[in-house]
Amino acid sequence: MKMPPVVHIPTGVVVERVKSTSQWIDFLWRPVSVLAGAPETAPWTKLAGDDERATFYAGHTSIVLHTADTGSYRDNLATGSPALWVVLRPVDSDPAYQLFAVTADPSEGEAMTEAGNNIVEPVPMPEPIRVTVAAFVAEHHVEREFFKRKRDRADPESLARRRGYGDHGE
Repeated sequence: MKMPPVVHIPTGVVVERVKSTSQWIDFLWRPVSVLAGAPETAPWTKLAGDDERATFYAGHTSIVLHTADTGSYRDNLATGSPALWVVLRPVDSDPAYQLFAVTADPSEGEAMTEAGNNIVEPVPMPEPIRVTVAAFVAEHHVEREFFKRKRDRADPESLARRRGYGDHGE
């Protein structure tokens, strides 16, 4: 069966909330795992824990695989410990974060940190997702040769001072 050029993999995300020792923040949040498939559980359902440390089902989203990114997926799989990057965005409600994205592309995960206030954490890639990503890469990856462009040679005359506006020819 041929895979389409864009594949959506449904996932669920589990996050951990830990009481902070800081006087400026009450809790620290971090993604701890991604589930293969999207459980029929309401977002932000408490799974376990107490007031000091608790885990929550943050919700579901899809990993979207694109044929243009197969090189990144392949490199991720080649590490021997493939990861998924989970992105939580701050919101003005309780809980203080919403699930924004899950990606298998390391560079996309890194780019999500540029907003500054997102929580972006790599978590281990579950085996069923690894199998799907590997099959997608096997079917769609096309090796592209790296082509280094050569700079044009500098023209030394272009750097010379020329008479022009403001020069009085003295």
